[in-house]
Amino acid sequence: MSGKGREDINALILIPVYNHAGTLREIVAESLRTGLDVLVVDDGSTDGAASAIMGLSCKILRLERNLGKGAAILAGVRLASQWGYDAVITLDADGQHYPSDALRLLAVVREGKRWPVVVIGEREGMDGTDVPRSSRFGMRFSNFWVYIECGMHVRDSQSGFRLYPVHALLSLKIDCLRYDFEIEALVKLIWAGIPVKGVPVRCLYQEGSGRISHFHMIKDNLRLTRLHARLVLKRLFSVSGSGHIVRHLPEAIPSILDSLRHPVEFFKFLCAQHSTPAMLAASVWMGLFVGALPLIACHTVAIIYMAHRLHLNKVAAVAASQFCCPPVVPLLCIETGFFLRHGRPLTELTLHSTVGELHLRILDWFLGSLLVGPLLGLLGGALTYAVAVGMRQDRNGYV
Repeated sequence: MSGKGREDINALILIPVYNHAGTLREIVAESLRTGLDVLVVDDGSTDGAASAIMGLSCKILRLERNLGKGAAILAGVRLASQWGYDAVITLDADGQHYPSDALRLLAVVREGKRWPVVVIGEREGMDGTDVPRSSRFGMRFSNFWVYIECGMHVRDSQSGFRLYPVHALLSLKIDCLRYDFEIEALVKLIWAGIPVKGVPVRCLYQEGSGRISHFHMIKDNLRLTRLHARLVLKRLFSVSGSGHIVRHLPEAIPSILDSLRHPVEFFKFLCAQHSTPAMLAASVWMGLFVGALPLIACHTVAIIYMAHRLHLNKVAAVAASQFCCPPVVPLLCIETGFFLRHGRPLTELTLHSTVGELHLRILDWFLGSLLVGPLLGLLGGALTYAVAVGMRQDRNGYV
């Protein structure tokens, strides 16, 4: 498909809908005014959503029961493939998006140099007071994890206003069929080598606008948490690219040694680099957590590997792990692990209780590190974030 002329890309607007009868007709009518074909996928609505668009020249796919937003999008994409469309432009039926902006997404493809490509409509004004605080936090939180998983900064990874290449999307193995679909699809498309572009689009977040959201705060956030955990683990244990880790060892060692000799100056240097305060904090958290584990004689290799895989700052992570050197943190982990197993502290440090029961002490160390490591990382990460933000503000002249 790379040889296809971008001006010939045939796109279809795809609108998944579930109980949005009140807003659907206007959304579809505006979508049709773009001159593009429109497909509405009714995901088992019970409010007569399909009857609200009777008489409009759009295509309708009716699912008998509610399967989830992702399932509705995939059903529509499969139909689009059968009909010969190269791309689908998804937008929500709740009135948040302006359908005419679909032409902005299509213009990025037709004026660009590459195909296939994913185009995300980056919602303007997401920092405004009209936008719910939970939505602003959710977007930033999602952007952070997408970077960890892909090494790519995506400004609005939760936007449902997207242009997908049909064949690339259908080639993926997608497990998530509800709100988590859009994150999984984005990450796996990036992993497949599909470039991602962004274009500003307008967004309506006003009280009394009639916007209906079916996002379930607990269930859907749990689904997203489970998805990100699975994607991070897949990223960590994927074989592809792991051979590059040896190349990064000689690069990191001089910087690590320099950080130990001049820790304050080195931290200022890190704060001035491209790493954001959040990414520096995540690097420090990971370094402290892994540093607390009983990975005897291989902490540095493990940390550099994980930092490389998760696109974190390798030097900051390894430097932070030095705070876990013996004896303080290992002894704290052993005491914590012993207490977890026996309900009392280990007060008898003899040759037998250390060397003679070494396998038990390593078990205590491991169990304790699973509690001490994350807490120590949280403390170090929070402190790093606060200091990094303060240094950057001071450097830029902000008070």
